[in-house]
Amino acid sequence: MRLADLSEIHSGYTARGRLDPVLEGGVPALQLRDVGASGAELGSGLQRYDLGALSERYFVSGGEVVFRSRGEPNVAAAIRHPLPEPIAVIVPLVVIRPDRDRILPEYLAWAINQPDTQRRLGLEAQGTALRMIPMPALENLEIAVPDLSTQKRVVELSALARREGQLLRQLAARKDDLVNAILGEAVKATDLKEIAR
Repeated sequence: MRLADLSEIHSGYTARGRLDPVLEGGVPALQLRDVGASGAELGSGLQRYDLGALSERYFVSGGEVVFRSRGEPNVAAAIRHPLPEPIAVIVPLVVIRPDRDRILPEYLAWAINQPDTQRRLGLEAQGTALRMIPMPALENLEIAVPDLSTQKRVVELSALARREGQLLRQLAARKDDLVNAILGEAVKATDLKEIAR
């Protein structure tokens, strides 16, 4: 099913000039650097800006998906629900508001990030120095939409697989540390034996 038939899609806020962070007041803003292959970083590290009176369409409050339309990777990230306060989304990020009666935000982000979908988006990309996915390509993107319970299972299994990968990487790093410590002790012991002779 076309993404435009499953959701409302629009670009983030286009700043008229340079964005200067403010220490007090303003609104938190989600920018390109805050969204990567591992999702959106929504912690206290988000910069705050005085953006004036913005339309609600530029804000996410949870349950939306943001998409990186420029640069690489062109990934999507689901926005967890609920957020402590609405967050402004800045161009070149795109806001996707899925029809939650038909598609879960987490599933939609997962589907967009799949290698086959990324390949299809890549075929539509424009630009050589800075890759850009045009809005019509995103709107016409075909998404497989199983029933909601299947979507939920897909999201849960994907999260478990990611967690397993993290644990395996941590285990490998600790194993390397242990092997290096053992080898270091073996070298020290050999040096002490040589000195004692």
